[in-house]
Amino acid sequence: MTVSSTPCCTKPDPIARLLRVAATLLLAAGLLLAAPVQAEDIRIKSVALDAADEGYQFNADVEIALNPMLERALERGIVLYFVSELNLLSPRWYWLDEKVARSKQREALSYYALTRQYRLSRGSLSQNFSTLKGALQALGRLRNRPIVANSELNQEAEYIAELRVWLDLSRLPKPFQVEALSSREWNLSSDTLQWNVRLPAQKPQHGGRP
Repeated sequence: MTVSSTPCCTKPDPIARLLRVAATLLLAAGLLLAAPVQAEDIRIKSVALDAADEGYQFNADVEIALNPMLERALERGIVLYFVSELNLLSPRWYWLDEKVARSKQREALSYYALTRQYRLSRGSLSQNFSTLKGALQALGRLRNRPIVANSELNQEAEYIAELRVWLDLSRLPKPFQVEALSSREWNLSSDTLQWNVRLPAQKPQHGGRP
């Protein structure tokens, strides 16, 4: 009689099963790490609130990078509008936080093929740049942005400040707005930076005889 050395049926080894599961998870994690991760295109690096002659203002440094698709759109004559918005909120435990002050400004970034220059427009003011890098650096320097209060602010109170910067898709031409709905490459925005803040002391008003 011949005896086979190969068993016809064996019970699964629980340790081996755990090892296989662990190996599968490690492989999946490795694939995720190896996959290209899109870097944050707008990053708030610093922000500070200051007292102004009348009320308050803020300064911030923001790093802005355009992906290749947005660069091509800019070079083809599409104007890109960027919005920076800071809100001051008064916390309320019984209801939603109350918005007590706001600063919002929209800026336009455009490219002129004839002069090969980039233009940054803020209201009625504009500035030209020979490189996109220079224009984006200027776009990211938010200086002396006035904060408009809805009511009197209290220096003794603690407020919640929120700052966000984003590409305004509503200002794009209609065909590009439709494309933006199905393409993540148009969604250019910073995370909402939120922190607690007490307002700085108000600057003394200079009066009296000159």
